[in-house]
Amino acid sequence: MPLRNDWAPAWQLLTLLDEQLSRVPIRALVIIIDDGSTQQPGAGDAPLRSFDSVVRLRLRRNIGHQRAIAIGLAWAHDHVRAETFVVMDADGEDRPEDVPRLLAMTRGREPASMVFAERLRRSEGAVFRLFYWLYRTLHLALTGLPVRVGNFSAAPFEMLENLIVVSDLWNHYAAAVIKARFPLITMGTSRGTRLGGRSQMNFTSLVTHGLSAIAVFGETVGVRLLIATGVASVGVAVDICVLLALRLSSATLVPAWAGYAMGLLAVLLAQMVTFAGMIAFFLLATRNASTFIPGRDYVYFVRDAEPLPWA
Repeated sequence: MPLRNDWAPAWQLLTLLDEQLSRVPIRALVIIIDDGSTQQPGAGDAPLRSFDSVVRLRLRRNIGHQRAIAIGLAWAHDHVRAETFVVMDADGEDRPEDVPRLLAMTRGREPASMVFAERLRRSEGAVFRLFYWLYRTLHLALTGLPVRVGNFSAAPFEMLENLIVVSDLWNHYAAAVIKARFPLITMGTSRGTRLGGRSQMNFTSLVTHGLSAIAVFGETVGVRLLIATGVASVGVAVDICVLLALRLSSATLVPAWAGYAMGLLAVLLAQMVTFAGMIAFFLLATRNASTFIPGRDYVYFVRDAEPLPWA
């Protein structure tokens, strides 16, 4: 669970999750990735029965919840042994009653698969839903893939060995899983209610989060833009040729604005060719760039790990 200052909602969530896991029953360990909190966690009201321990993994600085998830997964791979890992938010919007369902769906599958919770309906306001629809449309147009899932997921623990070497995990967890083509299934669910406090995700943060998901598919986006620019350039070149042919034909009366239109189309064509060249060089440059590997580089961000007196 990535967290920044939301200690009270996290405690409430763990008490609810403790109740759900005790019915199965399941023993669990919780890793709270402290993403640069400025507040200290309080003491719990009573020990949690289903948890062997609750570990606070403190990061050296705030890096955002997607990168905090990458650090947490890499640390868990090196320090924990378990049957299944679950990624979820600590504010209650990922419902604790869905965790046993996720765990049940991971068992006995061949090949081993990641299970992501897919929200079948959203409860946010009309403005949020409008911008979310615009984001999904843009994501589909640029990547060819629909937006279906968020962070809430579960998978067999042995899949961490492959997941933590995916460099795109540093930008966006779900998008990295999809791009890496890990076996994936979804489970329908509803959005839970935030248990307390205010969300630290403002409009700018949400836009950054969406762009991070698109950036994971940067090569696909670049190639699609390159193809679209090429098609548009051919169309503009054809229009120029038609206008030029009409201009040179003595049998056809061409309006005076045709010359201006030809000049504007020539400028537009030059800009498209320049844009296409920039995309091509960018794609070549990114293929040679050094990348962040969570399983190798996470140690630079971890300050320490300490148990919380909650279990």
